[in-house]
Amino acid sequence: MIALACAGVFVAYLPVTTVAVSLPVIQRALGATTADLSWVSDAYVLPVAALILTAGVFGNVHGRKKVYQVGLALSAAGAAVSLSTQSIGMLWAGQALAGAGAAALLPVTLALISQVVPDHRERGKYIGWWTTCMMAAMVVGPLIAGVIVEHASWRWVFLLPLPVSLVTMAVAARLLPGDRATSRRKLDWPGQVTAAVAMTALVYGVIEGGADSFTAPRTVVALVVAVVSGSLFVVVERRGESPMLDLSLFRSPAFTGSTLVVMIGFLGLIGFFFVLSLYLGMVQQLDTWQSAVRLVLVNVVSMIMGMVIGPVMRRVSPRVIITAGMLISAAALLSLTTLGVTTSFGSLAWRLALLGLGLGIAFPCITSTAVSAVPGRQAGMAAAGNNAFRQLGGALGPAVLGTLLATKAADTLPGHLAEAGLSGGTAQSITDAVGAGGLGAVAGMELGADTGRAMGAVSEAFLEGLRLCLTVSAVLLVLAALAAALLLRRRTGPSVTVGAGGPGGTSATEGAGSASAPAGAGGPGGTSATEGAGSASAPAGAGETSGIAVAVGADGTPGRPAERPEAADASSGRNTGGSPGR
Repeated sequence: MIALACAGVFVAYLPVTTVAVSLPVIQRALGATTADLSWVSDAYVLPVAALILTAGVFGNVHGRKKVYQVGLALSAAGAAVSLSTQSIGMLWAGQALAGAGAAALLPVTLALISQVVPDHRERGKYIGWWTTCMMAAMVVGPLIAGVIVEHASWRWVFLLPLPVSLVTMAVAARLLPGDRATSRRKLDWPGQVTAAVAMTALVYGVIEGGADSFTAPRTVVALVVAVVSGSLFVVVERRGESPMLDLSLFRSPAFTGSTLVVMIGFLGLIGFFFVLSLYLGMVQQLDTWQSAVRLVLVNVVSMIMGMVIGPVMRRVSPRVIITAGMLISAAALLSLTTLGVTTSFGSLAWRLALLGLGLGIAFPCITSTAVSAVPGRQAGMAAAGNNAFRQLGGALGPAVLGTLLATKAADTLPGHLAEAGLSGGTAQSITDAVGAGGLGAVAGMELGADTGRAMGAVSEAFLEGLRLCLTVSAVLLVLAALAAALLLRRRTGPSVTVGAGGPGGTSATEGAGSASAPAGAGGPGGTSATEGAGSASAPAGAGETSGIAVAVGADGTPGRPAERPEAADASSGRNTGGSPGR
């Protein structure tokens, strides 16, 4: 079962960075605009953000084996659709199916580990394997995509999840034992529907507003729907018997602060990785392999730093750690504003390494702070809620920064064309093409001797937009640091690691072990092993590690050493019995 859990998380994470480094070639092949590419990323992230809270509960109500098999089937279906893509809309559909599969797989794979290893001390080792497989997908995904795109069609980057999913399904059908429902908790369908509609409408409004106009009727309608649905979600969750997100969590300044930090931080960071991928492909004209090597730098440095920061978290306040990490990341983004067309690998590498350093310092502490800021009975829901807001920020990142990039580049392009000596009908045809199909449309125009000057002007316009996006991302991280400094005033004690429950215990499938799905173009996946590890040293992928682990294990033990002696269902608050954790 451990192998099946590891295979499941590997399948869930493969589409993230493989797609990220392939965005430029996808844009050229399908004639996609920047707004279209934003949806390629967000079509995966939105289902994860909207469904991950409910998917875990669904596993408890209907059985984890069923949810595991459904997750693999959706991942395989998403890969098959993407593999046969003939249009950008078809690619969106494939990504959405894969995202739904990831939402099912992430919480249930942690729960499977808990089921096999009820001892939270021993479980930490296997969670380490789980996070290693997740990180392996994050690191090798771009490299595999780079090799494939160099020797075959870009569509083949979606192949690997298909056979892995099908083989794993066959093995699981034979070896994975069936399980009974472990919870009588009801599914919160009103909350699920209103949350999904609000998230989708908000992202749609931002993307389409940037591509068209924020006063356009469809954009206004989308934003109004987002506000109304979000308000209904609040009403439903306040009155529901079994809410998917207990809004009383926000009474804790530490939980509120850590949630704001992770949402704002991921909005800036995931948006940055989206535009960075386009910069590497469109401006520097790098192939997919060369882009992959650069993007992987951030994940590798972040992973190494995440393993180092664990012992420090025992002695230093989360407020100091998170604030410092966010400020270092902001400084790295500001240093990137000097990027140009001919920026060397070495000049880019140290900046990306600095960004990875900041992420590796800050993000291991964020989810653990959110979880340890609330009573033990709410720890699982706190981790899951923090994950959901992280994904919302990650979904908004490509939407917001993609809009800023396209708008700024389009506004400055006429000036750069004039500087390049292009005017009249030629300049007008270029600006019209960009307005209709984005900056990538210029590469397909027949401009004869003017091609070189036109592409140079497009690159300079892109860099104007990139600098704006980097500045906005840095400001967002500074705001996240400020939120951490103001709201995380009191040390909340050791971080709580919520174990994926076993029989009779707290279950990650109700939210506690819901590893957050990655959001965005090549950036940190955002998974936190604090939501299921039980190990201070288990490596976690893409910028987060397990940190300080005080497990809420399969026996239902609460996370804080001095917490109450009875454990509670992580999501519903029902006591199940147990003993104090380590």
